[in-house]
Amino acid sequence: MPLNTFFALTQSAPDPLFRAYVEEAVWKTAENISPLYRLDAFDWTILTAYFAILTVLALYGAFRIKQVVDFWRYRHLGPTPRALYGETELPLVTIQLPLFNEMYVVERLLSAVTAIDYPRERLEIQVLDDSTDETCEAARAAVGRYRREGFQIEYIHRADRTGFKAGALEHGLKTARGELVAIFDADFVPRADCLRKLVHFFTDPLVGCAQMRWSHINGSYNLLTRLQTILLDGHFVIEQTVRNRTGGFFNFNGTAGIWRRRTIELSGGWQHDTLTEDTDLSFRAQLMGWRFVYLLDEDAPSEVPVEINAFKAQQRRWAKGVTEVGLKLYPRIWRAGGLPRRVKLEMFFRLTGNISYPLMILTSLLQFPLLLVRYNQGFYHLMLLDVPLLFFSTVSVVLFYGSAIWYLDRPRARRRLLHLPLVMGLGIGLAFSNARAVLEAILGIKTEFVRTPKYMVEGAADENWKRKKYRRGRGWLPAFELGFAAYFLLAIAYAARMEMWGTIPFLSLFCFGYGYMGVMSLLQTSGIRRWRDALRPVAVGRR
Repeated sequence: MPLNTFFALTQSAPDPLFRAYVEEAVWKTAENISPLYRLDAFDWTILTAYFAILTVLALYGAFRIKQVVDFWRYRHLGPTPRALYGETELPLVTIQLPLFNEMYVVERLLSAVTAIDYPRERLEIQVLDDSTDETCEAARAAVGRYRREGFQIEYIHRADRTGFKAGALEHGLKTARGELVAIFDADFVPRADCLRKLVHFFTDPLVGCAQMRWSHINGSYNLLTRLQTILLDGHFVIEQTVRNRTGGFFNFNGTAGIWRRRTIELSGGWQHDTLTEDTDLSFRAQLMGWRFVYLLDEDAPSEVPVEINAFKAQQRRWAKGVTEVGLKLYPRIWRAGGLPRRVKLEMFFRLTGNISYPLMILTSLLQFPLLLVRYNQGFYHLMLLDVPLLFFSTVSVVLFYGSAIWYLDRPRARRRLLHLPLVMGLGIGLAFSNARAVLEAILGIKTEFVRTPKYMVEGAADENWKRKKYRRGRGWLPAFELGFAAYFLLAIAYAARMEMWGTIPFLSLFCFGYGYMGVMSLLQTSGIRRWRDALRPVAVGRR
């Protein structure tokens, strides 16, 4: 029974002493926030943990809002080259194409790279193939064909994969002749003018790297790719732009950019003690004083994962790699003399941001106890305590990704903005996978470089990828994700039963995030097995 109703009933009690006793008990319990009317150790523990986590997340959210403000302030201040090379002065560029089992996209990649508008005598192409399947034959045959057409193209195969992608790039650099080195991953389709858009920035001898924004070939293929494009656009539109235009450090994203070879060599070369060798080398180079250039308005099209387990593996690799880089380099960054404190602070938020995933799991676990503890908390307390923290930790996400959508795609912005609650849910759904990655990095547990499979999915009706190789299994994480989805369904049911309507939208984000991850992992893995079972008799009959 609500306290105000109970209090009203006591007014009709015949005994004045009993009425006074009840009134005193009601006023005392009205200040409590437990359904048991006791502010006990359990209540304090839950509340302290909840508000501590929410405060940490709010600090990261406040920094995210600062980035949004800086973006709109500096968005028009794009970089310009110091000078332009004459046609006969263009530097020799080596394009490195690292591959590992990319049989479906290798032809597309080589077709795009050989169509780049750059003098052939000033262009060298290295196909750095660590593959163990049919990719080797396809890549070798394509390289031979383009060599006969007059391209300076070389096929380099390694059998051991030492250092994974970083090892392949390092190995190729030993025989590369270019003073500049461009890198494109297998899922990219570089535009014909990409080198000419980037190369002139190297007329400045202090520029060590120039990077393009990623765009998305199959961004509208399904719900997952639509949400991914929003997540990636937030990084490439807001974060990278702000870091570069405010004088901070930003990282080369592993592809769609050019390095000065001397920068790589003087900064310690490609190292493979982290899973994000690109971020590692980027920060080492900028600590040495090299300038980086980011082109917001020039893009390199790429293919994003269409399958949930591949997406989770990619995000897990990035989360672990960045955490490893933070453990490796942040002490050096903090001690760097002459580096502005604001840059050091920005790098702290950049390199520790993935700690939000373990905190997200703790927040998830606390939600049901919070419903019990805070059942009698009034609206005033909610506005005073929760709203300011939730604004910075939640609304900041809407402003961050909403700004990226508005900048890139204003005609469709209103429709795409409706996806933002699902984007937040997707981020929550990554909590188990990425929290595991962060804890592995902190504990020093080394794992191999897990590639993101590519299937050459471009059209909205392309379903052939379901019959292709390289599909990842689901592992054990979906069981936890589905368990937490059920947990939040119970929490939503309890909140509805107790008429705590204001909590239901928040709980629904968690329920969607965990449920979407778990259900899609199961469905897509089951789809793999059905396709394989259907194709197995055909394959046997062909033998």
